[in-house]
Amino acid sequence: MSNSEQVRSQLGILREDIDKVDAELLRLLNQRAELVLKVGELKKANNLAVVHADREKILLARLCEQNSGPLPKEMVVQLFQQIIDTLKQLQR
Repeated sequence: MSNSEQVRSQLGILREDIDKVDAELLRLLNQRAELVLKVGELKKANNLAVVHADREKILLARLCEQNSGPLPKEMVVQLFQQIIDTLKQLQR
């Protein structure tokens, strides 16, 4: 097997692994969305605000603390802030 064939083979394996992780991420995001919907229903039923800025700050800080890399803290915050902002739309 030539070097370029080995590289293509390794890339194919890595891309398959990425596809599996993506599918798992999608499953988990939908699971999180279901929970967000339940939170939204509970908030509406009790006339509570959708946005809870302190909760978001605590969540982001906890995630940064739990992060073991290779994602830098800034990327963790950016990714999860986008998830939070996107899923907040489900509560409205």
